[in-house]
Amino acid sequence: MQATLSPSPLSLDYLGLYPGDDTQVYTQTLPEELITQTLIREEGQLSSSGALVIHTGKFTGRSPRDRFIVKDADTAETVDWNEINRPFDARRFDGLQQQVCAYLSRQDLWVRDSYVCADPRYRLQLRVVTEQPSGSLFCYNMFGRPGAPEAKMFTPDWTVLHAPGFRADPAADGTADANFVILNFGKRVILIGGTAYTGEIKKSIFSVLNYLLPAKGVLSMHCSANRGRQGDTALFFGLSGTGKTTLSTDPHRQLIGDDEHGWSDEGVFNFEGGCYAKCIDLNIEKEPQIFRAIRHGALLENVRFFPGSREVDYADRAITENTRVSYPLYHIEDAAKPPSGSHPRHIFFLACDAYGVLPPIARLDEGQAMYQFLSGYTAKVAGTETGVTEPSATFSACFGAPFLPLHPARYAALLGERIRRHRVQCWLVNTGWTGGGYGSGTRIPLSYTRAMITAALEGRLDTMSYTRHPVFGTAMPTVCPGVPAALLDPRNTWKNPSSYDKQAGRLAGLFINNFKKYEGHAGSRIRNGAPHLFF
Repeated sequence: MQATLSPSPLSLDYLGLYPGDDTQVYTQTLPEELITQTLIREEGQLSSSGALVIHTGKFTGRSPRDRFIVKDADTAETVDWNEINRPFDARRFDGLQQQVCAYLSRQDLWVRDSYVCADPRYRLQLRVVTEQPSGSLFCYNMFGRPGAPEAKMFTPDWTVLHAPGFRADPAADGTADANFVILNFGKRVILIGGTAYTGEIKKSIFSVLNYLLPAKGVLSMHCSANRGRQGDTALFFGLSGTGKTTLSTDPHRQLIGDDEHGWSDEGVFNFEGGCYAKCIDLNIEKEPQIFRAIRHGALLENVRFFPGSREVDYADRAITENTRVSYPLYHIEDAAKPPSGSHPRHIFFLACDAYGVLPPIARLDEGQAMYQFLSGYTAKVAGTETGVTEPSATFSACFGAPFLPLHPARYAALLGERIRRHRVQCWLVNTGWTGGGYGSGTRIPLSYTRAMITAALEGRLDTMSYTRHPVFGTAMPTVCPGVPAALLDPRNTWKNPSSYDKQAGRLAGLFINNFKKYEGHAGSRIRNGAPHLFF
């Protein structure tokens, strides 16, 4: 695969896209040239590590209310239509696609052919057309990179039109705002406009896989994965900020992937070819592998430099808390090759509990595991939003509700079947607070969390004694190597146990209230995994 140094002819007629004579189309451009082009266009800067730094403008994160799915004869009966999966008219999609293509026809374009799914049996070939070289660099980092023979014979299964500079007219076009992400399963085209946040590209493709793969018997998962030296695989489910990327990037285990995976009858495989990690407060002591992966070829988003330098200040929140970096998997030392693994032996559900209630690690039975999967809990801390003075619970079904076109029960049924068939041990891990909630307690040290996960993976918790959490019913080990015993039961870490009891009851009530929408789809075993209100 060679960089295209001059305009390359490539027919985009099938999209209704006809680049003008005064525009340039670059195809399969390699990172070095993409970086150079970004710098020449004054759309980015190089950091001291060699990584490219860009700012994504108004949008520094996803905009869920602006995501739609075209409602047609097939999706009408299969998509779980709700406040996340919002229907879009097919004729309006056609009109908007014509406008986007007319706009892109006047721009220099970068075309990236790639694929998703490391397992060839489920591979989806992807073409992304974007108006910015940095968008093409993101796709190079994040998706599978076909070799030269594959590239010559490439036919896309899906096409993404990425037009950050295009603005829709909501009244005329049917969007909610000037920015939009629209998936059309009938035409196998995704339109992204009005936003330069690159995460919209990756998550739109994830949504496509979440729709297609369950019909093939594959569980699509919002989780990270790694494997041990003996080939044992572990999965880490968790919402943003819970440690999914950090905990799976372990120097003693091989990283399979940090975010999106499939679980087939043959085992686990990565959807992507790279990582898209949060980098707020990143430092080499706590996360050495991620820190060292941020080198030439990596793409940093919305970070700032220390004054008078090109050194990134990872603690700087002036632009956003959601600072990000994308890099190819090969930037991680000893990443798994190929990025796949056996059926997992362990699953960890990660929650950053700002209430200080959940134990730092607890063993789950099958019903509890399914209950936690459908709940998808974490908590925002006080102070991250104006007017928020107490922790705020967040529940996201299957730890990925914004990306699930099907009903959550469909994914839960697949997970439950696999847990039973492969006798997977499941754990609930609190990466948040202990000794009190946010503002009064302390954050559980990352070194302790790593020690607890290592002990679980190595089987050292198998022979320990356990006690039951009085509200959540989970099994808490009384001893864990490398962790103070006093930390393992959260009630004992609070100065006032009665205050803990009230907080535990409050959190349990939030779980129970949230789960009401799933009770009709959950059997008695899952319902028995719910917390019990005793306080």
